[in-house]
Amino acid sequence: MIDGLNVIDAVIHAYNMDERNFANRFAKPLCDLVYDSVIAAALPGYAPTRKQFYRDWSIEETVDQVFVESDTDLAVYHALPIYSFHDGLCSFEKAVEAKKRWPNRMITYCGVDPLTGTAALDELERQVEILKPVGLKLYPNSWVGQEIQGWKMDDPEVAFPLFQRAQELGIKVVAIHKALPLGPVAMEHYRVDDIDRACMAFPDLNFEIIHGGMAFAEETAWQLARFPNVYVNLEITCALAATRPAAFQHIMASLVGPGGPNAIDRILWGTGAMAFHPQPLLEAFVHKFAFPDELVSGAGLPQIDRAAKKKILFDNYARMTGLDLESRIAATKDDEFAKRRRAGVAAPFSTMKEAAYA
Repeated sequence: MIDGLNVIDAVIHAYNMDERNFANRFAKPLCDLVYDSVIAAALPGYAPTRKQFYRDWSIEETVDQVFVESDTDLAVYHALPIYSFHDGLCSFEKAVEAKKRWPNRMITYCGVDPLTGTAALDELERQVEILKPVGLKLYPNSWVGQEIQGWKMDDPEVAFPLFQRAQELGIKVVAIHKALPLGPVAMEHYRVDDIDRACMAFPDLNFEIIHGGMAFAEETAWQLARFPNVYVNLEITCALAATRPAAFQHIMASLVGPGGPNAIDRILWGTGAMAFHPQPLLEAFVHKFAFPDELVSGAGLPQIDRAAKKKILFDNYARMTGLDLESRIAATKDDEFAKRRRAGVAAPFSTMKEAAYA
């Protein structure tokens, strides 16, 4: 909780960037791309070293950073299907461990590669049976084999059978990585227009645009205005709030322009911890961010006031998923993380295992 506001971080990761986890030639460049973007956006004192970053993060270290080193209350772990890494980069097994050890704090998404065909459907069923996730995480590229391939959300042969099966299995949310191309790949698969027909074909599924606004902000804004089952996750986007506030202001103004208050109702807080440390992003958003009065009056934008921040930080995620987050908060009042936090927020990276510094 920060300034009396509950916080759910809608994307956290426990990366395994140890070179022993590399499955093909695309892994190292992808690691470098992610690390360089983190360093470029990090405040002093919140930038991980290469030794801290290029290794196998345990789920325990990740949740310690989120719940002990920051004011975050609940979090959503995404299992990733990036198979240039043997375990997908953020393994399904870590998701299972997170849910088992901290069932009140942790919510989980499973992840599959749609271009593996019927194997993706089988893997989806396996993961849902074990994990009982609320969401499915997807990437618009496939890194299986020696060439990177792409697919689109409106493909009736690749995407729609997967969405149909996810819906039948009780999945509430399909989260899709967009806007940020992962390396030298075709940009077409990172655009957002293909989400339109998916929303129309599956009105009972919610589609969560990860990294919303980092590119194609206007197109994303019109999706928020047109489709009630589109949500925007601010993972990485919100990193700009701490180091490039003018850029963050521009993105937020673009996202809420066409839809106004209704758009605010479908924007989600997500940091991408452990890559981006969550605390400075939270502090910048809660303590410093607001639209200038002249922008509100001149452009007719709704202000991102305390009520709006409450929605973005907590309420909107509950609405999207139908989960009772308030009962989860109540159940954490005296858990292990609450006890450790009584001394205050821990220093950044102070909860890492000693081996991380070796």
